[in-house]
Amino acid sequence: MTQLVFIENNRVVTDSLTIAESFGKSHDKVMRDIRNLECSPKFSLANFGESTYVNERGRKYMKYLITQDGFSFLVFGYTGSAASAFKEKYIAEFNRMRGQLQQANVGSYMIEDPIERAKRWIQEQEEKLAIEQRAALYEEKANYVDDILKSKATVTTTQIAKDYGMSARQLNQILKQGHVQFKQKDQWLLYAKYQDKGYTKSQTVEIERSDGRKEVVMNTQWTQAGRLFIHSILGKRGKRALIEQKLQYG
Repeated sequence: MTQLVFIENNRVVTDSLTIAESFGKSHDKVMRDIRNLECSPKFSLANFGESTYVNERGRKYMKYLITQDGFSFLVFGYTGSAASAFKEKYIAEFNRMRGQLQQANVGSYMIEDPIERAKRWIQEQEEKLAIEQRAALYEEKANYVDDILKSKATVTTTQIAKDYGMSARQLNQILKQGHVQFKQKDQWLLYAKYQDKGYTKSQTVEIERSDGRKEVVMNTQWTQAGRLFIHSILGKRGKRALIEQKLQYG
């Protein structure tokens, strides 16, 4: 197995080739996953850097250099016991390599003045604690995502909307404005871009009209993958803190 994490331009990173090999995916698929990530341009620029590699035939191709934050964002959706094991290995390697980099750059043991050395040592311990806390949070989020994606249960738009203190009508309008869904007769349907991603299921329900007539209609419900997708949509609308809280505590 290729080294999972390495130092490039004084940053601890992995790359799309290594992730593809680790998670048993084609490199093209991982590259497409990165391009389709629904994150802000600022986050993408900071955590996914374009680079190149030369294959065994001497041809140059594109790859991405990926930070720890970028890695965590990318692999949330990669599920299964093997995927979970590699997530843990990556987190451990990122932290180990980051520690080596910090020591190589400015280690407290290199400072002669005892007061400054003590200050630097305290700073190093605080940085180490912050890294460990963030790693624990990433692992908890990854496990949470794995668990809910395994669930076969569906949820209604109303149930999801209540998580964010809004009505189903408000959430439907947000998804409509974001060109995620459109309404056909009385049913919300996904645009073609999202139809084959397993975000929704249609169910037959009986409703009663205002005139007392009963009618059988199709109703759209969201899968757990769809629920996570809505989280990412709402995150772009300034609800990131609430999303982080829900991913942490379930």
